Amino acid sequence: MTATETTAESGNAGDEPVPALLHALRRTEAAVAAMRSGDPEPYIACWAESEDATLFGAWGPIEKGSQALFDTFRWVGCRYAGDPMPVKATVEHTLAASSGDLAYTVGFERGPVRVDREREDEMVIRVTHIYRRTDRGWKLIHRHADFPPP
Repeated sequence: MTATETTAESGNAGDEPVPALLHALRRTEAAVAAMRSGDPEPYIACWAESEDATLFGAWGPIEKGSQALFDTFRWVGCRYAGDPMPVKATVEHTLAASSGDLAYTVGFERGPVRVDREREDEMVIRVTHIYRRTDRGWKLIHRHADFPPP
């Protein structure tokens, strides 16, 4: 399920977060593709600047606070950098829901990557994102990612 297919599960009647939340999900999807092509800045822009933002990263880092997360995302972007061909990453939301000022997605990020300029491999990451509605729209406040079992 992509961001455009999550409408029925993305909000409560009368709460009306659906259009803004769908925009945030689409923006995150595009940012994941940019990250896998070596550009972390669009993904960083998806995040709340908050000391309670957290990351449990697929490659091991556990971080708290937006500056620590942003530093880690730039490190990850450097590991992907150097491939002249843009990467086609897909984000599959198994579930997306919201209540009040919080929302979450559970799903997978899939696509080819070239890490540390090695050979290209398919990478699948199982991901949970938590979003908070802010005065700047829906922003990420947590990511938990890991490599699913084969």
